Amino acid sequence: MTLADALALAPGLATRPDDPAAAARRLDSLADWARRFTPWTAPCGDDGLWLDITGCARLFGGEAALLARLSAGVARRGHDHFAAVAATPGAAWALARFAGGGAAGAGEARAALAPLPMAALRLPEETVAALARVGLRRVGDLYSVPRAPLARRFGRAPLDRLDRALGRRAEPIAPRRPPARHAARRGFAEPVADAASISAVLDSLLDALCAGLARAGLGARRLVLRLHRVDGGAHAISVGAARARRDARGLARLFAERLDGLDAGLGIEVMELEAARAEPLPPAQAGFAAAFSDSGAGGDSGDDIGLADLVDRLANRLGAGRVVRLGPRDTHNPDRAVRRHAPLPGAPADEPGADAAWPAAARPIRLFAPPRPVAAVALAPDGPPMLFHWRGRAVRVVRASGPERIAGEWWREDSPVRDYYRVEDSAGARFWIYREGLYDEGGARAPAAPRWFLHGVFA
Repeated sequence: MTLADALALAPGLATRPDDPAAAARRLDSLADWARRFTPWTAPCGDDGLWLDITGCARLFGGEAALLARLSAGVARRGHDHFAAVAATPGAAWALARFAGGGAAGAGEARAALAPLPMAALRLPEETVAALARVGLRRVGDLYSVPRAPLARRFGRAPLDRLDRALGRRAEPIAPRRPPARHAARRGFAEPVADAASISAVLDSLLDALCAGLARAGLGARRLVLRLHRVDGGAHAISVGAARARRDARGLARLFAERLDGLDAGLGIEVMELEAARAEPLPPAQAGFAAAFSDSGAGGDSGDDIGLADLVDRLANRLGAGRVVRLGPRDTHNPDRAVRRHAPLPGAPADEPGADAAWPAAARPIRLFAPPRPVAAVALAPDGPPMLFHWRGRAVRVVRASGPERIAGEWWREDSPVRDYYRVEDSAGARFWIYREGLYDEGGARAPAAPRWFLHGVFA
């Protein structure tokens, strides 16, 4: 009913504004929290949650024990709920929403579903109403009805839903976050809270994960450690590597600083470690020094290993994207001639074929970004400047060379033609100055007069 009608019937009715976006975020958070029971979790509609616990129940003492722990955890997070476990998603959905929860084994779904209303098969309301008009109100009423006439009159939906609920047809569940191909997990009978225990378990997880990566010929570029606390909180720690690596001790050092000051709350009951990004890392012969070091990355020389370890520690301490390597870009435009690369050579972010399009001595070491506009005087329209003003003083040019004409890329509209000059003043300071724009024939100024800019200074 409308709010006005509801308030007329119950003047003291408490109301709250609906916020579907916040509810969806809360449901996603609940799905992430439930990963402590199984990595295969996903929201179900806007008010439910799927958990595929295949192979996981034995880790918690059976399905009944897992269901009890799940219900207790959801209640601690402040949610009223019904939970059910069954051999099929359809049966679990029906029991949770129409039977108040419970459990149904592989051979018990047929009897458990029989007394439930037809809506328990997740059918549209109009289909449920049409079935009720012919006397089919319970799921069990469909068991004895001939399938062909039922399909002709009501379509395939009732039979399809029934087959899925009884396990005659598969019904896969797409997880909210696909489980990592390479992961390690450890659950505890008693929660752990001290830093030494957490570090020891992390070392064990890294050993197991790196062993799996080695068998697959892969190395990790990004690792995510998820810590599930007893109070329902979850904490994720992510570290990255400049190049693929699978040395457990070196990766442990990347986590060490991130674990300092970790709030374990009442204790951690599950730790998960996954390789969120992995790349091929074939084995290679290491150098003599690397053979006796404890940071072998499985395919690099000792110097490369040390540099990679340093880059990784700096990047994880300062933040992703703050440690970079500059390299040339395949363009003539000085403003866009340098790009940021991955910190180590040979990484996938490198741009193949990029090479400097000019001699190293032709460009100053320091460029201004953006170029500084200056007022300049030239004796000839296309000649070098003889005088320009820079930082409040007049700079008189005694030597000049050029011009070097650089035209912008034809596909860019904001790249006018530039004539660059290398000039020197009486004190020996050398500047890189350019004129933007061209004069028309006869030396007359064009409607948009050319302008002068100081782009850099030579050492």
